[in-house]
Amino acid sequence: MYKTVILSLLLPLTFSIMQVSVNAATNLRLNPNLDYSSDSNDGPLITGDNITDGMIQQGKPAYIIFYHHECYNSKRQAKRTVELYEKYEGNIDFIIVDLDSEISNEQNGLRERFYRNHIPHVTIIGANGSVLYNRSGEIGTDLLSSILDKALM
Repeated sequence: MYKTVILSLLLPLTFSIMQVSVNAATNLRLNPNLDYSSDSNDGPLITGDNITDGMIQQGKPAYIIFYHHECYNSKRQAKRTVELYEKYEGNIDFIIVDLDSEISNEQNGLRERFYRNHIPHVTIIGANGSVLYNRSGEIGTDLLSSILDKALM
């Protein structure tokens, strides 16, 4: 009797621990073969784990980058993105939308909501869901850091 009661209490807890969902890319790395002087197709600019995840978690800021492989501006912004990932890893979700690869339903929803057909495009979402930044073109690391720091307050 007691075994059954204990198992019925512990079993759901065990499954909930095992079903931790990942909502952002992790272990981000810059493609080491990028040619920053041309619009050459060097493959995906950023690689990592869970790269097709694209859900924005409520209560946690998110940084989203949209890019194409064949754009030297996107390559430079990808480099900044990975640098920022290393600085803010664990505190801000990084979502990568590689427009030259198959994207998930979540990423497609983000593309429809934020992307304005110009690359690179960066969107920053605050922990409360407000849009703190949503523009195309390159943006410097210092400005991005100041926006991300505000997002963490």
